[in-house]
Amino acid sequence: MRPWRQEEQRRKPAPPKDTERTIFIPREAGVPPGVRWPAADPDVLRPYDELATRMMPRISAEPIGERLPEVQLAPPKEDEKKGPSLAKASGRMAIATLISRITGFAWKVMLAWVATLGVLYDSFTVANTLPLIINELLLGGVLTSVVVPLLVRSQDDEDGGEAYTQRLLTLAITVLGIGTVVSTACAPWLTGLLMDDSGDANPQLATWFAYLLLPGLLFYGLFAVLSAILNAKQIFGPAQWAPVINNLVIFATIAAFALVPGDPTIVPTRMSDPQVLVLGIGVLTAMVAQAMFLVPPLLRSGFKFKWRFGIDERLKEFGGLAAWVLGYVAVSQIGMVVNTRVLTGGAAGGPSIYSNAWLLFQLPYGVIGVSLLTALMPKMSRAAADGDHRKLVSDLSYGSRITTIMLMPVSAVMAVAGQSIGVALFAFGKGSVEDAERLGQALAVSAFGLVPYALVMLQMRVFYAMKDSRTPTLIMCVMTAVKIPLLYLASAVLEPTHVVLGVMLVNSLVFVVGAVMGQVWLWVKLGNLRSKRVLGVILFTVIASGLGALAAALVGAVIPDFLGSVGKAWATLICQGIVGIAVSFGVLIALKVDELAPVTRRIAGLLRRG
Repeated sequence: MRPWRQEEQRRKPAPPKDTERTIFIPREAGVPPGVRWPAADPDVLRPYDELATRMMPRISAEPIGERLPEVQLAPPKEDEKKGPSLAKASGRMAIATLISRITGFAWKVMLAWVATLGVLYDSFTVANTLPLIINELLLGGVLTSVVVPLLVRSQDDEDGGEAYTQRLLTLAITVLGIGTVVSTACAPWLTGLLMDDSGDANPQLATWFAYLLLPGLLFYGLFAVLSAILNAKQIFGPAQWAPVINNLVIFATIAAFALVPGDPTIVPTRMSDPQVLVLGIGVLTAMVAQAMFLVPPLLRSGFKFKWRFGIDERLKEFGGLAAWVLGYVAVSQIGMVVNTRVLTGGAAGGPSIYSNAWLLFQLPYGVIGVSLLTALMPKMSRAAADGDHRKLVSDLSYGSRITTIMLMPVSAVMAVAGQSIGVALFAFGKGSVEDAERLGQALAVSAFGLVPYALVMLQMRVFYAMKDSRTPTLIMCVMTAVKIPLLYLASAVLEPTHVVLGVMLVNSLVFVVGAVMGQVWLWVKLGNLRSKRVLGVILFTVIASGLGALAAALVGAVIPDFLGSVGKAWATLICQGIVGIAVSFGVLIALKVDELAPVTRRIAGLLRRG
């Protein structure tokens, strides 16, 4: 054997003895941690996202796993140190994500100002949801949990993973292309599945929008796949900024919508109506622009596309994992379909009010909860891989406590200031104060579910960290089984205008059920979860949040009426927000809750430097 070959054999790490343990995908120096593979819609939060970048079962039949031993990465070379720092790279992506969320929410508010929260907005909302649902069923869950980890590991192939990437892209285009043609042809049936025509909904208008928007399914899925390929090549910026491009195109679309002839409060009578065409084609153009924005960076990376049909052998090793994740997706989408049918069976504006209230509900979690989980997930995955349940429980306990402390005061303020939030944001332009108040009331009655929602997301990720993709699916089945009867009960007992309030309330109740189930299930699997300490923090936070909510309510009662409905709403929102949050965290600091110590130390340091 030649000397260089002997040296290579000596340097090659020995294969691990345990072929079923978890393999962690090493990251290169300078790559920001917690990078997630984007969904087509940045507002769609999937608890299995981190499965793609953090852990995956070893492939026993392939030697590739042996090329990725769990070793410490070498320190970066001098030329690598000159590149962008970790903090700067993470900061840039955080800015892109924040701008994406702000602009994504802003165009939905802008459309409400122009078109009102009525039948037209309802029909557009239902049609715009269809590509997301079908993309998630066809590609979303499997792409995240199965394909992307293999994409990362395929870079260890002799060709750097190019053949596997070409095969993946060919498969995705084929599946998405067929799905796009079939779903567009079935647009009337799909809208009929989502909509209950016994209420004020207009299935015909929704079908017209669906014909225009369902072709975007191809580009939603293509965006997710191209994002994954770029991220695997350590190119993160384009995928973070692409949704911003989407939102900017929609801003222009809504401006054009406002300028075309016709009254947006009157339902169009034909598909060729300028308002239908402008809104539908404009949003489809935004989907295309979002996907095409990623093509130039991919070509600059050196990737060359070539049609390569066939399923890679490695994909066959993950059928069980993919099946459970696909089951999770399918069950959750069933709940979503029933949710939409109940909303469309109520008064006009229900789906659009729900959609915007849900985005507002998610916002605190998107800012606080996702950042927390991004930091905790690597630690939990490492503890699970090492079989260190004590460390895993410690991280779970800490995550539960800090989630409660950070989100419960916000939840309390949302419950008190919900109506002001709705009027402040949605009563401009052609938007009516009544619809805006209804949106705010929907947010207020569901605010108590914010912390349980965040806890469910945390618990799901703990299960995935333990390579358990079955339990989250079973929990989702129970949650959906509880949700569907309650939704129909709300539809039966509530007035049509209050159905949306009942739907938001049911969703929050279901998150409570899910959080309790997840905690019990984790207790069975892991034993003592340090629940006493968590309950103690919850008790202190409930007291502090209650006092904050009381203070916010008292402040809201003294705001004068001479400012007008919108002006009063903004003044009330600002005052209640500042006072409620300040009182809540002030009480927590006075109670000397340990989990706030890092925050108070940082604030004290900033004040001293100031």
